Amino acid sequence: MKTNVALIGFMGVGKTAVGETLAKKLNKEFVELDSLIERKAGKSITEIFEQDGEIAFRELEIEVTKEVAKSKNLVIACGGGIVLNKINIDRLRNESRIVYLTASPGIILRRTSNDGEERPLLKAPDRILKIRELLKFRKPFYQRAADIKINTSKLDIVSVTEQIISKLKQNENFNL
Repeated sequence: MKTNVALIGFMGVGKTAVGETLAKKLNKEFVELDSLIERKAGKSITEIFEQDGEIAFRELEIEVTKEVAKSKNLVIACGGGIVLNKINIDRLRNESRIVYLTASPGIILRRTSNDGEERPLLKAPDRILKIRELLKFRKPFYQRAADIKINTSKLDIVSVTEQIISKLKQNENFNL
């Protein structure tokens, strides 16, 4: 019986905010993979990208995912690119229901507009174009990984959380 919920999706769709609320509602521990990666590396995501490159970041992501995926009773907020390495999803799937949160490019731009320094992949002259390009490339990966899909564009955190819980209750292979 699976006991974890892994939230996937592009940056700005609400994985962290929803994850924290969902963990409280389900009485589970909340973990954010990007924070664990930063702790392991001893530097911020931005610094990892700038100093070591995206490949080094993805290697750290694989390591941290391997560790977290073995745990039980977690709500896991995954980084936006976790789906780019199938091994991450395969490991998460062992103990987790995977929830794909989506939002429109405009909503993502609005939600991420105040934290450009923290979003190395959005350092581009035309951020909305960059978001669209990344979404187009990643969408099939997200869809393949997902057990549940929820569009957060017009929903508040509580509504998204309630939808996730409702869908989890419909699944006999998940232990609330």
